[in-house]
Amino acid sequence: MEDNKINENPNRTEKPKRNHENTREAKGENRENREPNKRRFKPRKTEEANGTEKPRNQRTQNRNRPNSRFKKQENTQNNAETRENRQRFDKNYGNKEVNASNLELRKAVEINAKVHKSALTLHSQVEINPNGKVRITPLGGLGEIGGNMTIVETQNSAIIIDAGMSFPDDSLHGVDILVPDFSYLEVIKDKIAGIIITHAHEDHIGAMPYLFKKHQFPIYGTPLPLGLIGSKFDEHGLKRFRSLFRAVEKRKPIQIGEFEIEWIHITHSIVDSSALAIKTEAGLIFHTGDFKIDHTPIDGYPTDLNRIAYYGEQGVLLLLSDSTNSHKSGYTPSEASVGPAFDMLFSRAKGRVIMSTFSSNIHRVYQAINHGLKYGRKVAVIGRSMEKNLEIARTLGYIDLPQNIFIEAHEVAKYADEEVLIVTTGSQGETMSALYRMATDEHRHIKIKPSDTIILSAKAIPGNEGSVSNILNFLNKAGAKVYYQDFSEIHTSGHAAQEEQKLMLRLVKPKFFLPVHGEYNHILKHKETAISCGVEERNIYLMEDGDQMEIAHNYLRKVRSVKTGKTYIDNQVNTTIANDVILDRQNLAENGILIVHLELSKAKNSVLSKPRIQSTGIVANKDTIVFNKEIEEFFSLFVKNCKKELYNSQKSMENEIRNALRKLMFKKTKRYPTIIPIVDLK
Repeated sequence: MEDNKINENPNRTEKPKRNHENTREAKGENRENREPNKRRFKPRKTEEANGTEKPRNQRTQNRNRPNSRFKKQENTQNNAETRENRQRFDKNYGNKEVNASNLELRKAVEINAKVHKSALTLHSQVEINPNGKVRITPLGGLGEIGGNMTIVETQNSAIIIDAGMSFPDDSLHGVDILVPDFSYLEVIKDKIAGIIITHAHEDHIGAMPYLFKKHQFPIYGTPLPLGLIGSKFDEHGLKRFRSLFRAVEKRKPIQIGEFEIEWIHITHSIVDSSALAIKTEAGLIFHTGDFKIDHTPIDGYPTDLNRIAYYGEQGVLLLLSDSTNSHKSGYTPSEASVGPAFDMLFSRAKGRVIMSTFSSNIHRVYQAINHGLKYGRKVAVIGRSMEKNLEIARTLGYIDLPQNIFIEAHEVAKYADEEVLIVTTGSQGETMSALYRMATDEHRHIKIKPSDTIILSAKAIPGNEGSVSNILNFLNKAGAKVYYQDFSEIHTSGHAAQEEQKLMLRLVKPKFFLPVHGEYNHILKHKETAISCGVEERNIYLMEDGDQMEIAHNYLRKVRSVKTGKTYIDNQVNTTIANDVILDRQNLAENGILIVHLELSKAKNSVLSKPRIQSTGIVANKDTIVFNKEIEEFFSLFVKNCKKELYNSQKSMENEIRNALRKLMFKKTKRYPTIIPIVDLK
């Protein structure tokens, strides 16, 4: 058959191709007769063999299908082209093997590693004055939370960064606030070019009036801090010193003494906060101020990371950075995160809503007021500092609130409870605050009701835990619904957590690092974070107040200590309290007082009348008679045995009586009360 002849042709080298022209039906093949899984090959038939002509489309299809002869020719041609390309490559680039390519890649890796390392040590590439030196001296803010004040000085010029206050503990009786000791300023006052303010929190500006009563320098800051300082000056009779205010623009460096300083916007729990880029003769110093990295702040102005990174690229010699939340992992939530919690509590409240926070937390107050408006409430702002700060923020344009939403405290009773929002001071349990007076039923217009919803949107400052606990007890006893730290969404910190601190360290890339703003455990933890971010441990120092650090391009070291401490302030009369007064108060509180009035005869060397004795805090009232009798017996023996020359000097007699009574009191009570003998020699 024709098929066999074609298959037996020895000259054919390609495999026979299946004929797609004829179907199985045309060849008489039945599907049932096919052997299963057996591939059938049919040779191609020519047009002459079957005497028929293929359709046009089938001829075109077969022309497009190359036969084996053409494939072999094509493969031969491709192999030749491949050899030619290989020869051309070897001729142009040499006979390089794979190892050579890996060598080039390794070189690129090494180069990139050098680039990465160089980017981390940009401070070493900056042109510097090898003889330049700067000294940093913290006068407050280390080993404590609050009282922040730092001196930056060269040989001929100095600046003060912030001047804040802190709160006393319960042992300091009659003391309302503490401010740093300004003694060192007396030493360098002639070269101080100005005071630099980072932001308007009390722990950074609270000492300004007391500083200005001794020393006056130009004050540089953004509008809100200057506005709040101006209000303090008015209260202290220092209004004339407003002429020393110098408002600055952010991202615009200015020359102050020998320093070029730029204010850089950062986010915090108060608006208009700043970091500082300070160019000195030794190099660039970057001071973060108090900061967090909030990407969704209430005013829409996030931390200026671009500008911070810019200075990092310039090369930073020294970084001083906020350590407050160095133990907190992750990120600090945005201020905006408080809004949903406020919304939920306001929507559920059936009676009045009373919200208390720091008077300086303008955006927290702003959020509360906006939620009050949303639910149809009038707003009563109660508390002098809260009213003052809110009014200044409105006047300067930081917040926009219509005047007709506000009511006075005496107008609250005119409205239904569900129509009232009270924003007040007292989140720290201060005994003179508006909230404390409400809780203790001492406020003239506002009394706490069981239907009230009370939101304490703040965290207790270290040292204030006891006072906060007291006010919580009073509020709960009144039957109100109180939301505090057990409902964490109503408050967020204004300070950076660990991941934000790491970002700051990576952006700034300092050679030297001084963690600031915190107790020792805070700055120690911040040191560990800095080491993990590539700062060498030998380039980090944990300062204490009074440590004077000297920084040059190649070293950081402590050179000496300066006098520091605290000045005690009676905030009721805005005056300082001497140290000996504080010691006397502490002794009176702990040991009591004994006053003895004695009349003696010079001529007879005897007692003229029965001693008059008054004691407080030594024995219980029921034991007073027995106690006084013991004192009388003591004097009988004392007068008989004392030296006769003591009768010639009232002062000598009083000192001798004081010493003798002191020994007697310790023998009986194991305490040393304050003893005041009054002797009349006749």
